[in-house]
Amino acid sequence: MTTGPDHTTVSDSVKRVVIAESRLSLAPEEIPDNEPLSGDLLRLNSLGFVGMLVHLEDALEVELPDDLFVGRTFKTVNDLVEVVAEGARETEELR
Repeated sequence: MTTGPDHTTVSDSVKRVVIAESRLSLAPEEIPDNEPLSGDLLRLNSLGFVGMLVHLEDALEVELPDDLFVGRTFKTVNDLVEVVAEGARETEELR
């Protein structure tokens, strides 16, 4: 039986991807969970958001189905971490 990524791993991966997308030179631990995805520090747009999701699927070996995002708003890093963690749990349940 395989186990999916834990919450800490998901959070670290999400932060690494948003840092790269925002073209910053920071460590993941320098990004607070409540940091806005589009603000003074991070600058994510909708096109970048889609690319990040693809990268996260590959990095974490999870599937993030489109319906996972329906009706959700992503304002902070933690909003994204939570949905990716949910997708990771669902992927694990299907294995």
